[in-house]
Amino acid sequence: MRRAPYVAPVFAFAAAGALFAAPLGYRYGLWNLNGAFALLRSAAVAAAAGALLCLVAGGWALRLRDRRLLVASVAGFVLGAAACAVPWASLRLARGLPAIHDISTDTGNPPEFVALRAARLAAPNGLEYGGRHVAEDQRAAYPDIAPLTYAASPAAARERCLDIARRLGWEIAPAMDPLLVEATDRTLFFGFRDDVAIRITPLAEGRASRIDLRSVSRVGGSDFGANAKRVRRFLAELGRRES
Repeated sequence: MRRAPYVAPVFAFAAAGALFAAPLGYRYGLWNLNGAFALLRSAAVAAAAGALLCLVAGGWALRLRDRRLLVASVAGFVLGAAACAVPWASLRLARGLPAIHDISTDTGNPPEFVALRAARLAAPNGLEYGGRHVAEDQRAAYPDIAPLTYAASPAAARERCLDIARRLGWEIAPAMDPLLVEATDRTLFFGFRDDVAIRITPLAEGRASRIDLRSVSRVGGSDFGANAKRVRRFLAELGRRES
């Protein structure tokens, strides 16, 4: 009976481990996306329960003056509460963002995929842009996303775009058009593949270039703001390198 309270921190640690295992298992093909989300939900509930049990175990530890149990209970509570907070914060973030997964600096004429056309056609989200409602939702949620004018020739601009894409860890697709850069990025935990198309348009008789960027997920209805964040980061890097 004296050892029973030790079950609480073990339970909290196990729940936290399951929370991290859910996306990693999907990334490495151990289960499908539905299975990963089911495990995430179960792990979040278990983590919350584990945190509460650790509070009880901590009180028991104080009563017994059991220092090891107290330390384990505090650690289990912190880990369980943190593990529960991660999916909760993600859901809260998703509720404040539009359920879109395709972000472009040019919503009227988004950059097209050429080298990645087959990959896009094979993906659940497909190749085509979502149309007016996607553009309207993007403008409402991310009004700052816009094309960037780069003071260099298209050839120089393309080299800068390639350099930034490599530095960001994107997988560069084979070149199919001298005014287009295509690449694929992967999210950290789930390893979702998101595709990027960078279109370069000559301006001022080739002395400057307009840069348009499109980032779109292969799976999922909502991207939790990931594509907008990717576009902003790339344009910020490009602007910093120009200045």
